[in-house]
Amino acid sequence: MENLKIWLKRNGSTAVLTVLFIVILVNKDAKAWLMRQVASTGILNSEISEAKEIKNTLNHDSYTGFILKNEDGTMIDVSALHNKVVFINFWASWCPPCRAEFPSVQKLYDRYRNNPDMVFLTVNLDDNISLGKSYLKEKGFTVPFLTPTGNIPDVLYSGSLPTTVVLDKKGEIRLHHKGVADYSKDSFYKQIDELLNEKP
Repeated sequence: MENLKIWLKRNGSTAVLTVLFIVILVNKDAKAWLMRQVASTGILNSEISEAKEIKNTLNHDSYTGFILKNEDGTMIDVSALHNKVVFINFWASWCPPCRAEFPSVQKLYDRYRNNPDMVFLTVNLDDNISLGKSYLKEKGFTVPFLTPTGNIPDVLYSGSLPTTVVLDKKGEIRLHHKGVADYSKDSFYKQIDELLNEKP
């Protein structure tokens, strides 16, 4: 016991860092917190592209027939959302990067939820959808809870969580970002405002 006390006095910072590292490894919320700190720096963020930079194949024809279902059973055809800016976020409750960015997605939603030209599609990909619903309720998030009714087109999602896609009013993909990001930055709000001000 005495040897342990001596070791801790000499190596206290190492012991603290080791404990923190173990907590981060095993706790989803701790991982999410760390990722959120990194994302808040902006180094992981992606920017909305100019329309001319988008490949011709990345338009609404690429995801025609992609249908989502909300909690009350209403079906939403993503390709039919013309003249709207559409923010799509694919997420799962077990995914630490999703947990890391979700507070920023909620802030973005709070800012634009009443804008008639903006649509939010937060698509849950948990195998058991009750886990996704429980996560939103536990954390107090109010974003729409949607699930896919069939296959998700590769042009929108290819298996990496989280994935975020922003469509302009013409249905063209203007942002396709895989991985954690911070969507509550003024710079991102400015880009969304620019899309909202574009003519369809």
